[in-house]
Amino acid sequence: MSRIIDGKAIAAQIKEELKEEVALLGKDGVTVGLAVILVGDDAASSIYVNNKKKACEYVGIRSVSYELSKDTSQEELLALIDRLNHDDTVNGILVQLPLPAHIDEETVITAISSDKDVDGFHTESAGRLLVGKKGFLPCTPAGIIQLIRRSGFTIEGKECVVIGRSNIVGKPMAVLLLRENGTVTVAHSKTENLKEVASRADILVVAVGKPKFITADYVKEGAVVIDVGIHRLEGKKLCGDVDFDDVQEKAAAITPVPGGVGPMTIAMLMANCVEAAKR
Repeated sequence: MSRIIDGKAIAAQIKEELKEEVALLGKDGVTVGLAVILVGDDAASSIYVNNKKKACEYVGIRSVSYELSKDTSQEELLALIDRLNHDDTVNGILVQLPLPAHIDEETVITAISSDKDVDGFHTESAGRLLVGKKGFLPCTPAGIIQLIRRSGFTIEGKECVVIGRSNIVGKPMAVLLLRENGTVTVAHSKTENLKEVASRADILVVAVGKPKFITADYVKEGAVVIDVGIHRLEGKKLCGDVDFDDVQEKAAAITPVPGGVGPMTIAMLMANCVEAAKR
């Protein structure tokens, strides 16, 4: 039976550390401020935004929410971002994705000042990550590194496989594992012999977007398995990209869904906000 990596507990630990840090900044007259922009009425996005607001409140970060109608034009959204870029009381700007179809996500992301890009999605943030310069790290990959480290596992020298190559998770995840001196393979939908590639991994990070896609025959005995996916099945039950019940017997450790990677993403967003204020 594998060990379950408790993302909720580790995220709570990080938020406690940040709470102390925010209190110390407050004594120096520094307030941490986050602006959250939600366009439209997507139910899942609303839940994510509310969770972020609750985390801000707990840590001591002042959050301001802008809830815009789904008919908001791209020009109106960009004008709001420009105003927030020049607002000294706002350290971080977060635009909740996905956006309505008539708004270009890349244009919006690059409109956010790289100094306030607490999601870590800006091309400048991505470039800094790639060349090893200091910058905001994408929250989910950064959270995964903390999950692995704080669970007592070593990345250095280990065979790491990332399944998925998105700009938000797969690519930055590979770079962060490299930064930790892992030996990294990125696999994806066009990878031949995926089972063979995945089963070499000491650390397997799965972000394929397909429910229960990874079964035990993809997993090396004793591997650490990190499941980034989240899906709602019939009956409203949640699952990840990994078939948890099948893989649990084989892995040394595994993240559950929910309660694994998700809470860490929000904790690292809080960390980026605090970092922005310190800068």
